Amino acid sequence: MRKSAKILFISAEDSACSRMAAAIAQDRLDEGVQVLCAGLRPAENIHPYAEQVMSEVALNVPNYRPRAVSSIPLHDVDVAIALHREVATLWPMHLPGQPILVNWNLQPIRKNDIENFRRMRTQLQESIEQFDSRGYLDSLLLVRQRSHSILDSLSEGIIAHDQHRKIFAYNKAAEGILGLKKEEVLGRDCQEILPGGVCGECDFKGKECPNEKMKLRELSAPDGQRKWLEIKISPLIADDSDEFGAIACLRNMTKERQLARRLGEKESFQGIIARDKNMLEIFDTIRTVATSKVPVHVYGKSGTGKELIASAIHTESNRADHLFVPINCGALPENLLESELFGHVRGAFTGAIRDKKGRFELADGGTLFLDEIGDISLAMQVKLLRVLQEGTFERVGDTKTIRTNVRVVSATNKNLMDEIAAGRFREDLYYRLCVVPINLPSLAERVGDIPLLVDYFVTMIAKENERPEVKLESDALDALLSYPWPGNIRELQNALQFAMVKCKGENINNSHLPPYISSLSPVQVQSAPVYPTKESFRLKRGPKMKLDEAQVEAAMDEARGNKAEAARMLGVSRATLYRYL
Repeated sequence: MRKSAKILFISAEDSACSRMAAAIAQDRLDEGVQVLCAGLRPAENIHPYAEQVMSEVALNVPNYRPRAVSSIPLHDVDVAIALHREVATLWPMHLPGQPILVNWNLQPIRKNDIENFRRMRTQLQESIEQFDSRGYLDSLLLVRQRSHSILDSLSEGIIAHDQHRKIFAYNKAAEGILGLKKEEVLGRDCQEILPGGVCGECDFKGKECPNEKMKLRELSAPDGQRKWLEIKISPLIADDSDEFGAIACLRNMTKERQLARRLGEKESFQGIIARDKNMLEIFDTIRTVATSKVPVHVYGKSGTGKELIASAIHTESNRADHLFVPINCGALPENLLESELFGHVRGAFTGAIRDKKGRFELADGGTLFLDEIGDISLAMQVKLLRVLQEGTFERVGDTKTIRTNVRVVSATNKNLMDEIAAGRFREDLYYRLCVVPINLPSLAERVGDIPLLVDYFVTMIAKENERPEVKLESDALDALLSYPWPGNIRELQNALQFAMVKCKGENINNSHLPPYISSLSPVQVQSAPVYPTKESFRLKRGPKMKLDEAQVEAAMDEARGNKAEAARMLGVSRATLYRYL
């Protein structure tokens, strides 16, 4: 128990007492005990009488140089001994992470007399001898050890900090959750350990700690992994009802979160609504690549939300404090696109009446989103390749080279490999842009997300137009689920805006949808279908019977999760089955 124990002697006015106590204790106690000395107002030089009286018992005082108590990491000390009453008054210790405080209440040396120093030496010798021989030190070390053991036995991670945000308690479960050892954390500001601190974006200094309920928070842990933590934050309150810190209880919910997502839980990520498995995998990819600076290329059909993906990459990255600068490369002619990307100087061309910064310059430190990158000319591709390779460019009409630090995210609805084969896109530029590819599924490939998107857009549109809550009737939802959506999410949003304008009441039905959607004939319900394959699976439904849970579950099991096949077995349209699910 004593092998790694640390004892601190603290004196008040005259630091000679703490030096004398440290010398006596180090001579008396086991070799494994480390003895420190400190003072509230430590003297720089040793008093000659203190040196003389200690030499009379063959002890060397000058080897012990006291420091200010405030400069000692108290979380690393096991027992602190206040030699004088003044110490306990001016330097109270009540935090769990601080050492056990023992008050000896010795009388300070008031007179500059060698006999007073000899009396202090005798008092210290007797006190230290009794402290050791009567087992007081061992008892206190045992209490200290058991308090740490109790904290480390908890399955939840515990982090506590004082009113200055300095961490003084940190258990083994917290080590496993955050990937940092105790010695790396204790004594440090909590906001140095985690971005935004353990409690989130807060400034505890001079403020009361919020007593929050358990909340789920996603963060990038110090070990580089993205984790979901359940965090409960509570204030630490002293006997006098004053807050002296905050404590956070952590539970790693990453596996539970991943399992819930596999089971189809709704996921909202940076404003992107999805439950589809492929979309959830894209969210994971975004979290993975966000912390790096490698270029990302997003492929997706028109209206699938490519800019939302690019914006999410920027927001999740450490560049979020800088600008996210988008530009549609396909909407600008080549001469104007060059000026927009790289900027120009005054007089570079007709109409250039002043210097102008380009998008690369504006996005310095942030993210540049190059939309419709497949539409730029070969000449512009060469200029773009240079910036990506060297990180430098010149404004149009200028010879000065500008260096930029930009993370590039590109997007297109074209197959760039086909464009390369046709000679319309440079292969070397493709591999510069497409370090990490993200393929966005079309809305027809994620039909299960349509009800989520409908709820989101209808609520948003109603709020923007200050309308009461509006709901979709089943025939309208069936029509939306059956439509192929060549325009993807953008087309869905436009269709719902049309329906909201046409609908004057609180329920949108099929007649309120655009004619090209409402006029489609849904798949008619078959009567009394016979289910194939296994003898044990023989379900029949009448034409007017409603779906029930047992039938749907049996059909889904037989179809091995294939919803289209399960719908055929049940004799309903795929849209009806989606709506039921």
